[in-house]
Amino acid sequence: MVKHLRVDREEKYEIVQEWFLKDLEMIDGKEADTDNPYFDMHFHKVYNLEAYSCASKYTFARTLSKLNETYLKKDLKIVNFDDTYLNDDSIWSSNNRDCLVLMRICFYAANLLCLSLCPLS
Repeated sequence: MVKHLRVDREEKYEIVQEWFLKDLEMIDGKEADTDNPYFDMHFHKVYNLEAYSCASKYTFARTLSKLNETYLKKDLKIVNFDDTYLNDDSIWSSNNRDCLVLMRICFYAANLLCLSLCPLS
C-alpha cells in the first residue's frame, strides 16, 4: 500500500504496508454497479482501501489476477467487479482497456451523431 503525499509542488510516494500475493484470499469491489474507488482486500485481516479512481481499481484487480495466473495459479476470488472489464475474452479487451473503452464509446457516439444529422431521402 502506497501513501501519496504532495509537499508544495513535489509529489512523493511512501510505502506504508506490503503483503504477499500468495496470502491474498479475495478482492471485494463492494459494488459492481456503482462507479466507486473503494474495495476490500482479504488477507488474514480485511483491509478497506480506496484507489485513485474506479478505473485504477479495475486496473489493480486485473493486474493482481494476471500476476496470480502467471505465478501462483491459485483460486483468487474477485467479487463485486463487473466481469466485462476484468476478463480478457470480453469485447473490450486489450492491454490498455481503460483507454480502449473510452475510445470505443467516443467512436460509437460520433457515429450516432453523424447518423442522426444525415437527412433521410
